[in-house]
Amino acid sequence: MATPALPDHKILQEAAHWFATLADEKASAEDRVQWQAWLNQHPDHHQAWQYVEQVGQRFFTAQQQAGRENASQIIRSTRQRRIGRRQVLGGGAAGLAMWLVWRQTPLASVSQRLANSLSADHHTTIGEQRQLILADGGQLWLNTATAVDIRYQETGRNITLLDGEILIDTAPDALQRSFVVHTPQGSLRALGTRFAVQQQSSRVLLAVYQGAVEIRTQQGQFLTVQAGQQSTFSNSHIGKPQPADNARQAWANGLIIANHIPLRSLVDELARYRHGHLSVSPQVAELQVVGTYPTDQPDHALAMLEATLPVKVERLFPWWVTITPEQ
Repeated sequence: MATPALPDHKILQEAAHWFATLADEKASAEDRVQWQAWLNQHPDHHQAWQYVEQVGQRFFTAQQQAGRENASQIIRSTRQRRIGRRQVLGGGAAGLAMWLVWRQTPLASVSQRLANSLSADHHTTIGEQRQLILADGGQLWLNTATAVDIRYQETGRNITLLDGEILIDTAPDALQRSFVVHTPQGSLRALGTRFAVQQQSSRVLLAVYQGAVEIRTQQGQFLTVQAGQQSTFSNSHIGKPQPADNARQAWANGLIIANHIPLRSLVDELARYRHGHLSVSPQVAELQVVGTYPTDQPDHALAMLEATLPVKVERLFPWWVTITPEQ
């Protein structure tokens, strides 16, 4: 099922600022009246508000899982950065109040990503990457927030991608068993190859760097993608192959390589490696970016962008970060 589209950037920012206003210990009754009026203006305002609440809750839940001392340190550092109720702020006592409430309130439901991770043979958390040596000597890399099952049997070598992104170097097999990656949208049969597979909501991206891979969708369409090509596919459709971007492999070495790509594309990629919301203002979204950025230090990558582009990184909360035009 496709993920519903979020409201536009302006509405999301309005929702985040209202969240900051109401979270402040000095919030007044009039503030709440004005917020309620804003909320009722349009259904998109309700959707944006719910999204902001969910992002904040997931951030604090992730910090709780990482350890309460770590979470407390974030709250303390946030409190020190608080500027004022109607300015860009980091949370302060309000952030502490939210934490005290959320740490005692279980999530209404467990996300599919968490469920996949808990049940998978191997998984990575947000910002984590891992390399595995397969039983046949092949290599498998798991990117951020990835979950896989591995089943090597006499009849075949099977990997099920439950979520996230993997890079595979297959190895020759003495038993000549097939090597197949399974996804909800279809299967991928490797023909002696190096290739990457990324689950993207309702579709899958395949990039082939060596050899070839045969795509077969759930509804029976099939296509062989050759080395140097990439394609996306859904349950019923396979996209026309396009030139593969070799730079996409760099994540296996902990890097994102930007070679004259829009800033929005780099931000989308960096967002996968950090908890919370990361977005870019439309005014600077199309700026062209060149450089190499670390996946394990996304906030350092943001600082690099701020140093080389006419942009400013604004942190409304530790979990709500926006790149805007430089003042």
